[in-house]
Amino acid sequence: MLLHEFGHPSWTDVRNRFRAGELSLKDYQEATFLQMQADKDAMRSYVQAHANFRPHFAELSGFCQEHSIPMCIISQGLDFYVQALLDGSEHAGIPVYAVATEFDREGHVSGYRYDFAYPDAPHLGNSKALIVRRFQEQGHHVFFMGDGRSDFEAGEVADTVYAHRQMAAMCDQAGIEFYPFTDFGPVLEAIREYMAAPPRS
Repeated sequence: MLLHEFGHPSWTDVRNRFRAGELSLKDYQEATFLQMQADKDAMRSYVQAHANFRPHFAELSGFCQEHSIPMCIISQGLDFYVQALLDGSEHAGIPVYAVATEFDREGHVSGYRYDFAYPDAPHLGNSKALIVRRFQEQGHHVFFMGDGRSDFEAGEVADTVYAHRQMAAMCDQAGIEFYPFTDFGPVLEAIREYMAAPPRS
């Protein structure tokens, strides 16, 4: 969305290199956003005006909050535009695990910080599987929803997996059990059933 609106004219060439496997998602994103022709405020405003949540996100968020269930957003994207969408809604308090973006004095992207990378693989950027495991280590049953290539590693370790598009195809190929989804309704019902079930030993 932001690249289509504000990206440098060369961003599609970088995207083609990413799709051809020449660049990682980390490298693709870093290159394109460093050349972004807009400042932070303009990009945040654009996100809030044009982006929206999948259906039933509000119901899922409300149920989790009511029952003290940890809910978070894990993204390989940049934190400022994920947070912009949340800040423009009633969901601003949901934790976001994403790439920390640094800005210069004019508000343009100047650098990145990866706070959720494996120590022995910082070149890969943030790891969604690492965050899933942290919640599991705290005793949580993790329901994970994803639709992209970067979601697959989390799907390999999550307790219950909901997959769409590319992630669904990858799970299918790897023999990982998953439930298809297009919105947040199915996972909301699954969490309700999980909460209503007898305590697990």
